[in-house]
Amino acid sequence: MAARTIEIPNTGIIVAVDSVLKAGTITSNLHSGDTPEYEEYNAAIDGLEALVLAHACSGIDVSAPAYVEGIITAIDAINNNF
Repeated sequence: MAARTIEIPNTGIIVAVDSVLKAGTITSNLHSGDTPEYEEYNAAIDGLEALVLAHACSGIDVSAPAYVEGIITAIDAINNNF
């Protein structure tokens, strides 16, 4: 089993990937409250996390500086729109 954990700098995102199974899990501290007013914001974060997890499972280096910069930009955009 080739499992590894990737902590993406400055994002609060942690990805655990099994490169043999091409599957994994993702956790973060990016979600806000569990009330209807945060539903759309949390859905946007879920979408971003799903994309990061898919990239990590397919072998993309999600800890590369340029990739991390893109994630941070996406998080900022989500925050600015809600």
